[in-house]
Amino acid sequence: MSAYFSFSRFSSCYFCLLLVTALFHLCLSNTNSSPMLCMDDERQALLQFKHGLVDAADRLASWVRDENSDCCKWAGIVCDNITGHVHKIHLPCDCRIPDPLFNPRKTLEECSKQKLRGNLSPSLLNLKQLMHLDLSHNDFGGKQIPRFLGSLKNLRYLNLSRSRFGGAIPPQLGNLSELRMLSLGSFYRSNFYELEESSDYISSSTNNMQWLSGLRFLHHLDMSGLNLSKAIDWLQVINTLPSLVELHLSHSQLMHIHPNVASLNLTSLSVLDLSRNNFYKSLVPRWIFSITGLVSLDLSGCNFRGHVPSSSDGFHNMTSLKLLHVRGNNFMNSSLVLKGLSSSSLMSLDISDCGIPSSVLDSLHNLTSLVSLDLYNNQLTKAIPKSLGNLCNLREIDLSGSSFGHISLTFLLKSFFKCKSPSLESISIGYSGLSSHLPDQLGQLINLEYLSLGDNFIVGTIPDSIGQLSFLKFLYLDENLISGQIPISVKELSSLEVLSVSKNQLNGSLPDSLGLLSNLNFLDISYNLLSGVVTDAHFTNLNRLKYLKGTGNNLILRLRLADWHPRFRLEVLYLSDWDIGPQFPSWLLQQSDLWLLDVRNTNISSTMSLSFWKLFPNLRYLDLSRNHIQGRLLAIPRNLVVLDLSYNKFSGPLPELLNSSSAYALDLSYNSFVGMLHRLICPYGGKALELLNLANNHLSGAIPNQCWEKYTSLTFLNLENNNLSGEIPRTMGSLSSLGSLNMCNNKLSGKLPTSLKNLKELSVLQLAKNKFVGRIPTWLGTELSTLRILNLRSNNFHRNISHELCYLTRIQILDLARNNLSGNIPRCFNNYTILSGKETISPYESDSYIFGGYEDIDVRSSASLVIKGREDIYSTILQLVMIVDLSSNNFSGGIPSELTALQALQSLNLSNNQLTGSIPKKIGDMKSLVSFDVSLNGLSGELPLSLSSLNFLSSFNVSYNSFTGRVPTSTQLQSFDESSFLGNKLCGDPLVKSCAVAVPGGDHEEEKEKEGSHGTDWGLIISIVSGFIVGFWVVVAPLILSTKWRIAYFGFLRELRYMVCDVIRKYWCNIFHK
Repeated sequence: MSAYFSFSRFSSCYFCLLLVTALFHLCLSNTNSSPMLCMDDERQALLQFKHGLVDAADRLASWVRDENSDCCKWAGIVCDNITGHVHKIHLPCDCRIPDPLFNPRKTLEECSKQKLRGNLSPSLLNLKQLMHLDLSHNDFGGKQIPRFLGSLKNLRYLNLSRSRFGGAIPPQLGNLSELRMLSLGSFYRSNFYELEESSDYISSSTNNMQWLSGLRFLHHLDMSGLNLSKAIDWLQVINTLPSLVELHLSHSQLMHIHPNVASLNLTSLSVLDLSRNNFYKSLVPRWIFSITGLVSLDLSGCNFRGHVPSSSDGFHNMTSLKLLHVRGNNFMNSSLVLKGLSSSSLMSLDISDCGIPSSVLDSLHNLTSLVSLDLYNNQLTKAIPKSLGNLCNLREIDLSGSSFGHISLTFLLKSFFKCKSPSLESISIGYSGLSSHLPDQLGQLINLEYLSLGDNFIVGTIPDSIGQLSFLKFLYLDENLISGQIPISVKELSSLEVLSVSKNQLNGSLPDSLGLLSNLNFLDISYNLLSGVVTDAHFTNLNRLKYLKGTGNNLILRLRLADWHPRFRLEVLYLSDWDIGPQFPSWLLQQSDLWLLDVRNTNISSTMSLSFWKLFPNLRYLDLSRNHIQGRLLAIPRNLVVLDLSYNKFSGPLPELLNSSSAYALDLSYNSFVGMLHRLICPYGGKALELLNLANNHLSGAIPNQCWEKYTSLTFLNLENNNLSGEIPRTMGSLSSLGSLNMCNNKLSGKLPTSLKNLKELSVLQLAKNKFVGRIPTWLGTELSTLRILNLRSNNFHRNISHELCYLTRIQILDLARNNLSGNIPRCFNNYTILSGKETISPYESDSYIFGGYEDIDVRSSASLVIKGREDIYSTILQLVMIVDLSSNNFSGGIPSELTALQALQSLNLSNNQLTGSIPKKIGDMKSLVSFDVSLNGLSGELPLSLSSLNFLSSFNVSYNSFTGRVPTSTQLQSFDESSFLGNKLCGDPLVKSCAVAVPGGDHEEEKEKEGSHGTDWGLIISIVSGFIVGFWVVVAPLILSTKWRIAYFGFLRELRYMVCDVIRKYWCNIFHK
């Protein structure tokens, strides 16, 4: 029996060995001979599927019409090894941005090409055994998810997330009863670095979710980013999915949270994400706390308010919880709620923006497993409690957005410094009001990889102990008050990838040791007080450097090697304000990966060759302004988005703006370009151009008439200080987005075309110093109500100003000087709400004269204005300037008293007109006046005493009028010289002529009486005659005409006589008695 058993066991083992050997041989044979598994009908189905797609990157190059091609080996295809049926189509766009610290434009474009587009073919229905379909992260341009996908009965895995499907979700997907994983999330634009074309928000939607009820085996459901605002039944349907493990409904516009649920059937759920759904200050629903098996809970941005009703409804029973993100929910700012977390083994806690005060932080002391703690933007004002020193496993902490004031960094983090082996790897305390020094104890945090202390008030120097942080990868100290030199010890930061110390007060020279940071790819030292010489030694080992920003320092680049070939391949370079000239650096011409180059004001004076553009094929942003570069431009390269060549010596005709140009902003101002605008303006056929500045050149000829319809996005156009002639073409009225138009100082003529009234977005209109004629159009006031600056100075406009101009209620600068305008000054100027101070300029509106928005490009409107008798160009403070200038016209009549309502007005110039009457008495109400000029008119009377109230006056001129009397007394008025008062009959300081002072009995008084005796005193005569007439008609006439009056009158005289006689009698009697 034993022998039989041994033989049987031996036979079984031998048989198994033979079987394994056979299978191995079969597999080896399959490997060597590669027999075709793919079925012909499924190959054809896949080819039809490919035919419907747009594959710009040729990702499906292996999908070919070759009978010998095995579709099971095609890219993204997986087949069953035995049957040959296609089981899996896996074609997500896996392109990822390698480094979010800068904008790698080339990589972005390549990522965009990687995305599949087009249509999904129904040929997929021929893949009967298809179990896995992943088309995530592609771009289907808002097309609806095809209904036929609901017929793929064997599907277990369906992922269409972030592929820009739109429209309604087909309920047929509910037929996929075998589905384990369903991801339809479209999401929103979560990455600044995505391309514009993919940033348009496209979302699918569903009105109800009943179709999900049939997916009984579903483990993973992701509908993040879909529009579920009408899906009121969402929770009831989710409650019918007993196998659900992960539920993601982030940013889905959920409106109803369903606070009370009788019975919850989500016992398997471990991940719940309801973030970024605004539940409008609802209470936290109890059913969330009843899912005790949750490992991850994300309620960020849900806006839950109030308190958790009782301890049983809190976090006490959620003992499995590892991740809790509740940003923006004020129900968390209670110590009782936070204490409820102590029963869990939390590893990641995000309670940012929850209104948490420092007093409740002690409630977290038992969370000893915590690895990440986010307290961003709370109401923290005190140091971290000592009890949190228990959190020695903590690796990440974010305290940014607090109000720590004068708390030192050492005191703030002293709890963590006490850990024997501190695990902290990331500290963020940005914009928190810190005003202390950087402590030497930072060197104790030896595991630190990320340190962000930007946008505070940190003073002192960078300690040498910073060099002890050998694992540090990211160091942000920007926007502080740090002074001194960059320490030599930075050379010890061998892991450093990012160093940002911009906008401080660092001084001295750059240490050569920076050149030893071989892992550095981002260096920002801009806007400091650095000086001295920079050589190639500073870049010795910076092989990985991609982003270098040194703007705003006084540095000189002088290379030791004339033929230096740097090892780095820069993509972004800011060297403005350095001295790198006079020749364009040869090493810079080798940086062919550059997409952004800013070397403005760098003392370059060489000639730009035509081959320059070929050296930078990826260039999209170029700023060479404020140099002395010469040369000619043939065309604007197609890829360039921003080009600034202003303040140089370029000459010749304007370059051609190609039809396919990507240009967004072009600034060619302050050069010597000649010829007509047509070459630049008319070939262009794109719609991207928003900023165009051609001011201060030698351009001539007429403005093209037929080319402006294409510029629908143009917001800023400056053609001032050229020699352009002819009329403004009517087609410029098609510039519907235009916000600023400046054509000052040309030779333009004719009337303003009525088509300009279509420029509804216009806030700046400057047409000064031309030859325009006619009346100032009424539509300027009725149609262009957003105007803030209207400058029509030095033209030939005539007749009166219509009252419609008063409709420009938000005007700040109104300059109509040096025209032929006549009539009265309108009395409705008090309608100007900003000039009158009735309306203030908000911080948002203060940028009304700044146009742009691409990267850090902005263009400010500027204006040449005459204030205090001097013409200056205003730009950076233009939004603060408020003037009205009507000088050198033919206005008549008086100065309207309504003008004194403009209490925010800073400059009022009415000089050189034909005004009469007096200065309004309430002129002193214009408290903001800095300049006041009414000279060369026919004004008379005395200067109002209220002029003494104008405490900010620094320019004052009332000369050559007919004013009389004393100059009012004030510090300002007496500070002006006599020329401000010439041509009047004024006296008193500051004039030499003194005013007469009456002295009794003095010679001056006698002389005045003698002078008065020689003339007829008409005032006295008029007074006598008036008294006689009044006396006659009041007293005599009634006595003659009325009997009652006579009886009463003589009765009164009789009684008066009796009274007088009685008084006299008593008086004399008393005398005699004495």
